[in-house]
Amino acid sequence: MFYDLAIAIYDILVHLAAPFSRKPRKMMKGHWVVYELLRQQVEKDARYIWFHAASLGEFEQGRPLIEKIRAKYPEYKILLTFFSPSGYEVRKNYRGADIVCYLPFDKPRNVKKFLDIVNPCMAFFIKYEFWKNYLDELHKRRIPVYSVSSIFRRDQIFFKWYGGTYRSVLKDFDHLFVQNEASKRFLSKIGITRVTVVGDTRFDRVLQIREEAKDLPLVEKFKGDSLVFVAGSSWGPDEDLFLEYFNNHPEMKLIIAPHVIDENHLVEIISKLKRPYVRYTRADEKNVLKADCLIIDCFGLLSSIYRYGEIAYVGGGFGVGIHNTLEAAVYGIPVIFGPKYQKFMEAVQLLESKGAYSIKDYEELKTLLDKMLTDPAFLQETGKNAGYYVTSNAGATDKVLHMINF
Repeated sequence: MFYDLAIAIYDILVHLAAPFSRKPRKMMKGHWVVYELLRQQVEKDARYIWFHAASLGEFEQGRPLIEKIRAKYPEYKILLTFFSPSGYEVRKNYRGADIVCYLPFDKPRNVKKFLDIVNPCMAFFIKYEFWKNYLDELHKRRIPVYSVSSIFRRDQIFFKWYGGTYRSVLKDFDHLFVQNEASKRFLSKIGITRVTVVGDTRFDRVLQIREEAKDLPLVEKFKGDSLVFVAGSSWGPDEDLFLEYFNNHPEMKLIIAPHVIDENHLVEIISKLKRPYVRYTRADEKNVLKADCLIIDCFGLLSSIYRYGEIAYVGGGFGVGIHNTLEAAVYGIPVIFGPKYQKFMEAVQLLESKGAYSIKDYEELKTLLDKMLTDPAFLQETGKNAGYYVTSNAGATDKVLHMINF
């Protein structure tokens, strides 16, 4: 079968790449120990709820559900699996799960071995995870399986004339909890009717993040009474635009948290700056007061940093697509991003709700920022719209929980 052949070829390619590349190497190391790890850690008489997330973004999406189930039903154990090293390596010590490991490749033999050891009482696949052999086997064993925060578009393979194999996979789900009405419509056209529109659990997650946001005394000191522009997850083309504006507008300060924080990229940013700056890892109570730009050269702070800004810029919109806009919007501040946002429903809806603006060049950014800096009512109204968009879309986690029998 073509699907099994594709998985086997992917497995071979990962093995071949492992000696030369860190990501495949980490993945292979994780796969070699996964069954042994499970045999050691799975408790024989315990009932496991299995969550699978491709990577870090999907994990964050599923996290509110994991944590609510853990709080409400402590008699269950949680197994969390990842496909990607970028998810597993960051969250392998996550305390919200009893076991965290890689998901073995979706080959029939692996699937049976994995499910024989774990024997979950139910499974949740987050967003875009549709592993055929796992889903077929779960269905065969009558283990309830749910898709959470999934979203469907007309151009996906399920809706093509040649997508029969993939359509059949969707029938394995006991229920699909989708983000929007369009997804429900597309599924209904191919005969998938066990579907409920609940929205996106990421709204619940960003509200949770806002509640847990860290106080950052150095950032607070840097801010003082100034208007602060926070640029998160930025790339070179984003930086070319907002750094030019920043260099010419002494009335604002800038916090920049680039997506890539290797030394070469940091040097590139610094070379474009014409105003005093300090790197966060080298900042102290004195030098932050002399800086107009604070460069965040470490990970894990961005979601807490947005709270110190009056305006947010989210990068990626001049490349493969924008990063997380909700992390900024949750603080009730305007969000700006580049032109490639169409695949991100929350970005489209933020624009519609007038809580965000998309720009395609420096002139558009300049016009927008000039207005925000000179029209406090416009700035405040845009921020209010952004915050309301997030709070009014919360609640997907509770809707999912309400429909599941434990």
